[in-house]
Amino acid sequence: MVNLTTLKARQARILNAVHARLATRAKASVKGFVSSPEPRTIGSFARGRQLIAGNYLFAGTLINAPGHSLWDVTPPDTAYAAELQGFAWLDDLAAVGDIAARQAAQTWLWEWIDRFGKGRGPGWSPDLTGRRLIRWINHAIFVLRGQESEQSRAFYRSLEQQTLFLSRRWRGAAPGLPRFEALTGLIYAGLSLEGQEALAGPAIRALARECKSQIDAQGGLPTRNPEELLAVFTLLTWAAAALSDAGRGTPTEHLEAIERIAPTLRSLRHSDGALARFHGGGRGIEGWLDHALAASGVKGGQPSGLAMGYARLSGGRTSIVVDAAAPPTGPASANAHASTLAFELTSGRRPLIVNCGSGSSFGLDWRRAGRATPSHSTLSLGGYSSARLADPDPATGYEALINTPKHVPVEISPITDGIRFQGGHDGYVPSHGLTHARTLELTLDGRGLAGEDMLFAMEDADKRRFDAALDAGKLKGIRFDIRFHLHPDVDATLDLGGAAVSMALKSGEVWVFRHDGVHNLTLEPGAYLETTRLKPRAAQQIVLSGMAFTYATRVRWSLSKAQETAIGVRDLSMDEPYLEEI
Repeated sequence: MVNLTTLKARQARILNAVHARLATRAKASVKGFVSSPEPRTIGSFARGRQLIAGNYLFAGTLINAPGHSLWDVTPPDTAYAAELQGFAWLDDLAAVGDIAARQAAQTWLWEWIDRFGKGRGPGWSPDLTGRRLIRWINHAIFVLRGQESEQSRAFYRSLEQQTLFLSRRWRGAAPGLPRFEALTGLIYAGLSLEGQEALAGPAIRALARECKSQIDAQGGLPTRNPEELLAVFTLLTWAAAALSDAGRGTPTEHLEAIERIAPTLRSLRHSDGALARFHGGGRGIEGWLDHALAASGVKGGQPSGLAMGYARLSGGRTSIVVDAAAPPTGPASANAHASTLAFELTSGRRPLIVNCGSGSSFGLDWRRAGRATPSHSTLSLGGYSSARLADPDPATGYEALINTPKHVPVEISPITDGIRFQGGHDGYVPSHGLTHARTLELTLDGRGLAGEDMLFAMEDADKRRFDAALDAGKLKGIRFDIRFHLHPDVDATLDLGGAAVSMALKSGEVWVFRHDGVHNLTLEPGAYLETTRLKPRAAQQIVLSGMAFTYATRVRWSLSKAQETAIGVRDLSMDEPYLEEI
């Protein structure tokens, strides 16, 4: 039986195809821009050079095809095709900006018009069309330089056709980032193209409504994905700047959304300027977050409480971000992770404790593994995650999170020499009757973190469930593992006869992990997942393992800088090149 979601997805594809064909048959009227658009997107010089060389890396897959057009490549999956069709790679070519880069950009853009400009291909969806329009308009001067009038007419005609399609189909974009992309692209086109001004007004009002409904009081999104929040924030600042340049006012709801998001992003930013990696999000392109915050013009610090469900602790050069709320559910959980109470720790410019990250670009198995609790720096119980994956959706293939924690109490308070985080969740109560509670205490100078993880059965019903789980395991106890995933650049070794772990960072800092000595400490292989890489990076993880036999189990541990580590560290070590694997 075909379910409702599948029917809606099929209907959306049919409507996209129909309106794409109709839009490309409309009579052309646009001959130029009302004003010269200003590029605001940021590309990567390294990626631009690789594109020119014929190294096509998209969605985690590299296709080496020197001498062949970008469109001669057969996309291995839908994610790869989407990145091609969205034209974000035009930012990278513009970042190079030389004659070879311009020629590649011009060749591939007009080839797209020839191959897909009649309404064919996977790029005719509202979100990809919005993304593509933004790039074409941003880099119009770059791609039109030296072109014949016939090619310029084809460029403007295609822009007009895509704008018409988008004006009819933006509502078909999924709420969240896809719809923000669609509406921002429509606003860009309406403000920039001759004779399209009438399309801008409805799009501006629609974007304001999306800001009100999708951006909550904490300045967060339903998906709780930090990188997605940054993408939405960037689109909103671009749209506001475009409206200002055009001499038009920006709706209050739009501006208020920007003002709510900015402090939240500051809370999700580690001391190295990168985003915390939770719920499918990555660190973000280097410099992207700082540039977006500066462009917004929003001053002020971080919210006093949680930011999109995350707690931030900071002291000295150290920053910690904790997932301190229940994970998303329903459609918003398509990329969500079972990461409740997991944390990341960064010292200066160097990540130390991390989560494995999203494995979506490495295939289904890695995608599922990256979403599981053992791939995060927190406690997992008996081989279980704190939330489960539902069966794949027939239409999208995505697996929503189910059986998630319902109650996640949190308290953040100052202490004599630092700041304390206390939190708990009931994700293991249905299966084992146990509540997980975590306490983190960071010193003011950022040189020490004291941690405590507890498992306890609170109510009589929980105790009966715990007893049943013990009986099922023949009274051998319920195994738990507390994992601390290390960044691949961390050099870790067991120390003190296996009682501690020493961790050296590239900055020269040395951190030491210790525990109360009651449970088993091991240093095991791990993985670090990045969409910009061709394969997972090898890493290590500290694992504290034990067995829960009673209604209350306590584990104490600490992370601290070695005494010989200087208070001020001159971190001059260079990071690895962005695309060193190609």
